[in-house]
Amino acid sequence: MDNLSRFVEKIKLNPEKIEFKKVIEIIDKYYLYTPTRFSNGENDAAIINNAGENEGSCKIFSFAQMYNLDNVQTLNCFGTYYREDVLQHLEGSNHANIRTFIKHGWKHIHFDGTVLKRKQR
Repeated sequence: MDNLSRFVEKIKLNPEKIEFKKVIEIIDKYYLYTPTRFSNGENDAAIINNAGENEGSCKIFSFAQMYNLDNVQTLNCFGTYYREDVLQHLEGSNHANIRTFIKHGWKHIHFDGTVLKRKQR
């Protein structure tokens, strides 16, 4: 099992131990990133993220989608941004992509193109 596979397995088995910085490091190590417009949420509550905006969210949602992570596993990829900034301050307004994903989940995440492409070894 390679490092990427082990990391994905760790996300699935122990999502509460995952940190945002490490997820981004893994993504950057194994994937080519293309800034891509994406939407999160539905109707008037939708957040439109233009290409190059909220790149961490774009990378994590794309990565999580590729590996069929569930909502909790995906949210934990945001590390302390999710577990501390959002969960400990439920009435807050920061981290809008995380808060919107909590409400709407995968059903309302849409990318306008391919975000991540595996690097050649």
